[in-house]
Amino acid sequence: MKTISENKIHGGIQAVYEHRSDACDCDMRVGVFTPEGVKNAPALIWLSGLTCTEQNFITKAGAQRMASELGVVLIAPDTSPRGDHVPDTEDRYDFGKGAGFYLDASRMPWMDNYAMETYIRDELTHWIKQSLPQVNPQRIGISGHSMGGHGALTLHLKNPAVFKTCSAFSPIVAPTQVPWGRKAFEGYLGDNKAKWAGYDATELVAKQPSKAHILIDQGTNDEFLKEHLRPELFEAACKKIGQQLTLRMQEGYDHSYYFISSFIHEHIIWHAETL
Repeated sequence: MKTISENKIHGGIQAVYEHRSDACDCDMRVGVFTPEGVKNAPALIWLSGLTCTEQNFITKAGAQRMASELGVVLIAPDTSPRGDHVPDTEDRYDFGKGAGFYLDASRMPWMDNYAMETYIRDELTHWIKQSLPQVNPQRIGISGHSMGGHGALTLHLKNPAVFKTCSAFSPIVAPTQVPWGRKAFEGYLGDNKAKWAGYDATELVAKQPSKAHILIDQGTNDEFLKEHLRPELFEAACKKIGQQLTLRMQEGYDHSYYFISSFIHEHIIWHAETL
């Protein structure tokens, strides 16, 4: 791996590394915060949302202070493949680069690079084992925001033995039922609705609930709440199947990192107590 940057913060080191991804056929960047002196530490993977890179979380969330206090390593990968050879769109912020949706595309020209599910599940976790000896690979949780909240929920529900704890901010919980998800799935996966269901947390939890207690925070002033997010759909599915869920509707908060920075410390505590 290549070290891009290292900065001291709250007694630990916030680094950005670059490593090769065969799944995405490009070099991927990952932000890693390591508290001072930790060994056999739990880790929290953070998946960011549309238009983001690894930088948004590590510079805006203010998560390092609590992670340092609790000895939790924070791992923030990029949101999509990158590079001049990677296909993209010129007129959409919600598809292409910065919008990988944490799935494995099955349509050309996207399928050669957009394999974010395989990257996070297989390659990133392998990279953690090989390159971050301070992390205990049996103590990994996953969280994320918006598109990344969707990714955190689906990756946890499909791989609960790998990602043992799960939380999310403003997640796209039912992408097959909302415009953001439908547009992305049609572009990446085609019209096969069975494939769509495999990346829909509301569909997944109804068939394979996990033993974890999931935490979701959602702002009531989120401009995307009614059209794209719709947490009530996931809440209803969890109640029906018996999935433990705490959904907190946070009064007056929007979709931004002002919201995330207000509650990220509680999410880190939530994961640390179980991991």
